[in-house]
Amino acid sequence: MAATPVYIVASPRPHVGKTVVARLLTEFLLLKNGDVTAFDINLKEPSLLDYLPHLTETADVSDTFGKMALMDRVIVDDGMAKVIDLGFHAFDEFFKMIGEIGFVKEAARRNVVPVVLFVADIDRASARAHELLRRQIPPANLITVDNEFVVRGELPAAMADGRLMYISALPTFLKTYIDRLTFSFTDYLRQEQDSSTELHQWIRRNYIHFRDLELELILQR
Repeated sequence: MAATPVYIVASPRPHVGKTVVARLLTEFLLLKNGDVTAFDINLKEPSLLDYLPHLTETADVSDTFGKMALMDRVIVDDGMAKVIDLGFHAFDEFFKMIGEIGFVKEAARRNVVPVVLFVADIDRASARAHELLRRQIPPANLITVDNEFVVRGELPAAMADGRLMYISALPTFLKTYIDRLTFSFTDYLRQEQDSSTELHQWIRRNYIHFRDLELELILQR
C-alpha cells in the first residue's frame, strides 16, 4: 500500500517564500487527490490559514499538549497527504521535538513518509539549520527549495549537495497578484484561457515539480 506523505515546509528565516511553497503544494495535492490536510504553525499573518482556511488547521508546538496533538494527527497512515507550514519562530523547537521522539523512525514503522522542503537563504542561520536537517533527515527526504526571488545567484555548496527544487522568480506585479488572500493557483489555471501567460506557466512548472516529487516517493518504497 502507498505510504502517507507528510510534507514539512520550513525555514529559520522569514520572508523567503515558505508560505507560497506551502500554498502551491496544498493546492496541488487537493487538485490531484481531491483532499488534503494542512497545518499552520505561524505567528504572523498572512499565513496558510489565511489563504486556505477550509483546508488548514492551526497547530502549536510551544507546549507538550500542542506537540502531542499535532503528532497524533500527522503520524497516522490514513492515505491523506498532509502539509505543515512551519513558521520560522518554531523551527528549532519543532525539529528538536521530532528528534527527541524519534519521529522519522516511527513514521517509517507506520507507513508514513515525512518530507522536509527546506526553503533556502544564504545567511548563517539558514546554513546552520540546513546542517541540522542533514544530520536528522534522510537525504532522500530532504529537499532544498531554491527560490530565485530570495537566492539571487548560486546556493551555498552544502545546500546544493542534495535534492533540489527550483522555483523561478516572478515579476513584482505578479508576486503582488498571487499574494492576495483570495488568489487560488488552481482556479487561475482553470480560468485563464491563455496557457502561455507567464503566471500560468509558472504555476504549471511548480505543480510538475510536486508531481515528480510524489512519483519519486512512490519509487522509493
